[in-house]
Amino acid sequence: MPLVNAGFVVLDCAEPEKLAVFYTELLDGEQTEATANRVEIRGADGTRLAFRRDMNATPPSWPRPENSLQAHLDFVVEDLDEAERRIIGLGGRALETKDAAGPYEERGYADPAGHSFTLRRIASTAPKQG
Repeated sequence: MPLVNAGFVVLDCAEPEKLAVFYTELLDGEQTEATANRVEIRGADGTRLAFRRDMNATPPSWPRPENSLQAHLDFVVEDLDEAERRIIGLGGRALETKDAAGPYEERGYADPAGHSFTLRRIASTAPKQG
């Protein structure tokens, strides 16, 4: 029998029900449990997130240094532009970010409660033809 049966990334926020809807839609997921102070979801890919009520929650100010990044989520997508349109439509917002160096493209966003997350598109590793 395993010691740990499930793991979650838990985001503190003032309105867990609303934040759960954002991520459920973004991840094509489903709500798996809800109490008065916590909502849990599972994304279509198996990602498990929970949202805990904290009326004093203050979103990180990343990229500003005064309340810097504490943690963030990364999601891999096929089409950055399509994903961005969906995020904005769900109430998220783009964050000011610099172009990332490396073998992938990435963009930073904030969910409706202000938690930052990154979308990454992995570049093809196939050699160029021609």
